[in-house]
Amino acid sequence: MNLFTIANVFGTLLIVTGTSMLVPVACSLCYNEDDLYALLISALVIIVAGLPLKRLFRNNNQLEIRDGLFIAFFGWILISAVSTLPFLIHGSIPSFTNAFFEMMSGYTTTGASILEDIESLPHGLLFWRSQTHLLGGMGFLTLTLLFLPHGMGSVRVFRAESSPGQVITKDKFKPRNKDTLLWLWSIYLLLNAIQALLLSLHGMSVFDAVCHAFGTVSTSGYSTRNASVGAFDSAYVDWVTIVFMFLGGVTFVLFYQIAKGDWTQVLENTEFRWYIGFTLFFCLSITLILYYDSVYNGFWDCLRFATFQVVSILTTTGFTTTDYELWPQATQMFLFVVCFIGACAGSTTSGIKVVHYVVILKYMYASIKRIFLQPMSVTTLRINNRPVDASIIDLSVCYFIVNILLVLVGGCVIILLEDTDYSSAISAIIATLMNIGPGFGDVGPSHNYNFFSDTSKWFLSWNMLVGRLEMFSALVIFFPAFWKK
Repeated sequence: MNLFTIANVFGTLLIVTGTSMLVPVACSLCYNEDDLYALLISALVIIVAGLPLKRLFRNNNQLEIRDGLFIAFFGWILISAVSTLPFLIHGSIPSFTNAFFEMMSGYTTTGASILEDIESLPHGLLFWRSQTHLLGGMGFLTLTLLFLPHGMGSVRVFRAESSPGQVITKDKFKPRNKDTLLWLWSIYLLLNAIQALLLSLHGMSVFDAVCHAFGTVSTSGYSTRNASVGAFDSAYVDWVTIVFMFLGGVTFVLFYQIAKGDWTQVLENTEFRWYIGFTLFFCLSITLILYYDSVYNGFWDCLRFATFQVVSILTTTGFTTTDYELWPQATQMFLFVVCFIGACAGSTTSGIKVVHYVVILKYMYASIKRIFLQPMSVTTLRINNRPVDASIIDLSVCYFIVNILLVLVGGCVIILLEDTDYSSAISAIIATLMNIGPGFGDVGPSHNYNFFSDTSKWFLSWNMLVGRLEMFSALVIFFPAFWKK
């Protein structure tokens, strides 16, 4: 491995992290609260730690794919670790394990929290907590690529952090072209700005509007309120949030193509059509159940609450407006199924992703047709009007199976570590591995993750990272062959 070049990239990561912490410093100054020095000292320490790595290791050797995987895995751990400093210095989260869990949850856009009283935190720390969503939503490493010299093989770092689904859809961000990355970050920030503006126009404070926009477009779920979005008790806020959660689940390549005036990509995108179909099916199904059982007053309230929760879980955002565990069992079963789907590859979301289900279902249909109906037929599986290679089908099946195995094995580990029921254990793994945040049982919308032991929190933090790196990039680190020359 090119250790000097990796050290240089880590130095850049630290400098970007420390510099971004100056925004919460400004927020703390505005509110004149006691978190100013904790944020300022943390920012200076992180920047000072990064400068020597950036200056001394100027070896611009080409990064190999193994270097990219190493940077992707340990880079997320590094920024999560140093980002705990403001909470540790301030004392609002005195435990490093808890602070690391909170930051890993923020950067991986999971939204799972150990905080008992979110509203007790000063505004600067709350802003920093939400800002980790903004940075992690598009992938923190993609931001760092903008500051790397040309020719360092940044495409390897990008691929290591990208979704396997992008291999299937063949969506390309052209990571060698910094102008394209700037385009993507511009679109991402523009969506955040538009949502923050719409929320603030309805009377929400600018602080709350910006923080919730950070948690929405990045499909993350950190709120500034203990009751999440439900604290505002507003249909307007709910529907605005629904729209931007849905947009956060769309592959950003489509936004890029739309900005270029190419609408044919939207019409031809197979995954996007299935994404809309899944959303409509689950929203209407749960709405009808809620309406039939008279859970809310009228059809439109049922539609509002059902749509919000379905889109929130489908896009792995994790915002809540009500305690859905009080809903009929049938609706909870639907939501449990939604946890396993995810949105589009190449979006800010996590989870298994729609495109993998599309490939598997089309492959099953073609196999049944060939075996039982038309033995002599030759069927070509197509995505976005392009044929899909057999290796891609194998990847989809493998990705799905390993995700299910990780859920089952992870649930067993939690059961061994904690005195909790199996449904809560499985739900905690699903909620962290799929980067959803809230789940069912002891980790439901009215609970948090603070009751877990330190060992379990580290294990769940690892699950968050595996889910955010789309599994393969995180698991390959544990293969002995990875470390051989």
